[in-house]
Amino acid sequence: MSKINTRQGRKNVKGNRITRRGLPKKSGGIGLNTTGISRRSFKTNMQRRKIRFSDGTVRRMWIKVKDLRAGVYDNPDKNNFLKSKV
Repeated sequence: MSKINTRQGRKNVKGNRITRRGLPKKSGGIGLNTTGISRRSFKTNMQRRKIRFSDGTVRRMWIKVKDLRAGVYDNPDKNNFLKSKV
């Protein structure tokens, strides 16, 4: 299963890692020279959690940690744990 956020469709993005040598002009040098460019991937911060939907069903899915911290999703494990303690 790929790590794609079902709520917003976020997924990993490809980019470049640029290696440079030299001193910047604003620091008194003659400028930065690019010595290498290699591919890299920017990975989203995702976790696989159980989510309870409005119709009462529970599914495991990939969600962003940002949404998890904000309390966007209803966490069934946490709710059952709190009810058993009280």
